[in-house]
Amino acid sequence: MTATLIWILVALVVIGVYLSWTAGRLDRLHVRMDAARAALDAQLLRRASVAQELATSGVLDPAASIVLYEAAHAARQAEEEQREVAESELSQALRAVFEDPAQVEAVREAPGGEEAARELAEAVRRVPMARRFHNDAVGAARRLREHRKVRWFRLAGHAPFPLAFEMDDESPAALVERVA
Repeated sequence: MTATLIWILVALVVIGVYLSWTAGRLDRLHVRMDAARAALDAQLLRRASVAQELATSGVLDPAASIVLYEAAHAARQAEEEQREVAESELSQALRAVFEDPAQVEAVREAPGGEEAARELAEAVRRVPMARRFHNDAVGAARRLREHRKVRWFRLAGHAPFPLAFEMDDESPAALVERVA
């Protein structure tokens, strides 16, 4: 009788340790996901800021400046629900403005244009990487949260279900190739 109680107690302790370890792992994944989201937000803000600066610098023609400024401003001011759409529209505006290599050359030849083009190209290149890191962290957290043990024992607590950030993040080829 005593041996049975000891084995039951040992089994409960092992199960408790395993569940605690799983909850800790899930918590670390949520922390990683939050850090990746903060990095993504920083890169998106940097891209929009650099695009806005370039649009107001007088280096671009007036039509391109308006298109780029409005898209960048909308991306910076977008509410969370509309953020993916606004960022995708900024990507489309960047591709529209910098689809022609001659436009990139005109920017580079203007005073301060070389630095502005290089800074924009770096910002544009970093957004897909930051988005990929965020979505990878979201995927790992989702996979763990879908396990039965996590759902049955409510190991995720009250944390919201993680959502990936889906947007058009294709870079303008003429800008990235020429400046790289």
